[in-house]
This record gives sequence, C-alpha cells and structure tokens, in this order.
Amino acid sequence: MELSTHVSGEGRLTSPLTLTMFHGNVVTGKEISMDQGQTRKLSVEVGEKEGEGIYSNFVLITHNPSEFLLDFARVMPGVPKAKVYARILMNPQHAKSLEKVLSENIKKYESRFGKITVQGQEEEERNIGFQLGGKPGE
Repeated sequence: MELSTHVSGEGRLTSPLTLTMFHGNVVTGKEISMDQGQTRKLSVEVGEKEGEGIYSNFVLITHNPSEFLLDFARVMPGVPKAKVYARILMNPQHAKSLEKVLSENIKKYESRFGKITVQGQEEEERNIGFQLGGKPGE
C-alpha cells in the first residue's frame, strides 16, 4: 500500500511510504475494507499538532475482554510522577495486528541499524571475573 502523508500548515509535506496491511479495516474518516494482500492507495493527513509528535518513554497497558488501553507517558529523572500524554484504545484484533507489524518493523530496523539492546535485559549472562570450571571440589 502506498501512503501519502500531508502536514497541514505552512510547508505541506508529502512523502510516499510503504505500509504492510493485513486483515482488518483502515479508518480515515470513512472505512476502507482491506483483504489480506490487497493494496490500495490511501491518503493520510497529519495535522500540524500531530505532526510534531509526542515523546514517550513509558507505557501503561491494561485490557478487558473488549479493548486494550495504552497510556503513553513521560517519566522525568527525579520526578516521582509520570504524566500521560496520549491514551489509545483499540480492540483486541487491532492490538494483535499492532503487535505483528511492530515486531516486523523492529526486525527491519535491526537488520538495517543493528540489534537493539535494552539495559537490564541482556539475553545471555555475561561471564565476567574469575570463572570456576567443573564441579565443586574438583
């Protein structure tokens, strides 16, 4: 699917993007049904405020049987309180689709820029310092 993005306001920005679509609907003011593998041209308008983006370094995720709630917040050093800047609600099917497309994009990112490491979540235990070989008493 090809997307054209437009930022309203002074300099209008148009940039073609590649989007991988899978099951579900795309909503842009009206619903456009999409079958798996089907491609359509879609124009997405990004308002000036939304075009600035919102930085988040913390997300709270809760769910019930009918929806997922994602609260995107910002935690500042030395401040014991986090402020939520965006709240996104979605049904379980869209949450599952988001998981899939996010995973695919992380793989693409890592193949291009290298593995993303998360501090405190190393995959393998590091062997630092003196190492003992064999069983105790050997």
